[in-house]
Amino acid sequence: MKSTRPIVFDTRIDDIPVRVLSELYLAMLRIQKVELKIDDLYHEDEMKTPVHLCLGEEAIAAGVCLNLGIEDYVFTNHRGHGHYIAKGGDVKAMVAELYNRETGCSRGRGGSMHLVDTSVGLLGSSSIVGGGVPIATGAALASSLKKDRRVSVSFFGDAAVEEGVIYESINFALLKKLPIIYVCENNLYSVYSPLSKRQPHNEIYRRFTGIGIPSYHADGNNVIEVYRTAKEAITRARAGGGPSFIECRTYRLKDHHGTGTGVEVGYRTQQEVAEWAERCPVKNYESFLLERKLLTSGEVERLNTYVNLEVEEAFQFARTSPFPKEDNVTDYLFQ
Repeated sequence: MKSTRPIVFDTRIDDIPVRVLSELYLAMLRIQKVELKIDDLYHEDEMKTPVHLCLGEEAIAAGVCLNLGIEDYVFTNHRGHGHYIAKGGDVKAMVAELYNRETGCSRGRGGSMHLVDTSVGLLGSSSIVGGGVPIATGAALASSLKKDRRVSVSFFGDAAVEEGVIYESINFALLKKLPIIYVCENNLYSVYSPLSKRQPHNEIYRRFTGIGIPSYHADGNNVIEVYRTAKEAITRARAGGGPSFIECRTYRLKDHHGTGTGVEVGYRTQQEVAEWAERCPVKNYESFLLERKLLTSGEVERLNTYVNLEVEEAFQFARTSPFPKEDNVTDYLFQ
């Protein structure tokens, strides 16, 4: 699972406002620092929910979600922290959810794998592999019937394309020309199983061209490439052009769940992890912005200080928030 090339940012960026270029960096930085803080504190065992960190995958959430409005819908999976943050979610509410507090975005009942915040268009996440795909397709059908110009985005991993429901959903979306984008975050592993041991062809996006959906491939560690690819697909969907499929090739720097790297249990090597760490989307994009003088070193320092403070405040808020009371702990749950 070696990385094949360094990240090469397109220097022709006149089509992207400087404000957006800065916002992409800030979104990725916020995701990264929240995940690093979870990684640092998870051993204290105050977060009773399983966590699946998205360190190394920050560019996909930022690049896609910064093309969306607050009215658009996002559906995510068990590795959904970045999607929630990039969509404009409340970091305090997300962290409080990890601590199972009443102030959490799911009122402490859902935990990491079941985030929901309708105020920013995150209509839910599913811990079932591929489980959010048909729900997102249904939301897109509702938008189509209401003609409200909302776009839905469904995020899922490479293992989800091994589930039949994704093909059924895409077939229906094509039939009805639904405003939905299917985003495959191909991080090359399903739990401990590498992609090469599960699928005979590793270019996932190509298999969907055969059923007629416009399919794209983007370097999932290159936020500019992801942003442009998503913009084309989302603009097309909003104009009535129907669904698209985007495969973003990336790599999770942490284990499938928890805070290890996967090296400890032997399914990948330290060399592999180190090679992909060199392709860190945040670090490489920061260097690009500095080289192009789109950010100064002082501005980078100020943004880092700002996000560090924001993250510290979020964890302090979470730890001091109340737990659900025993007599209403089943409120908001389907029974």
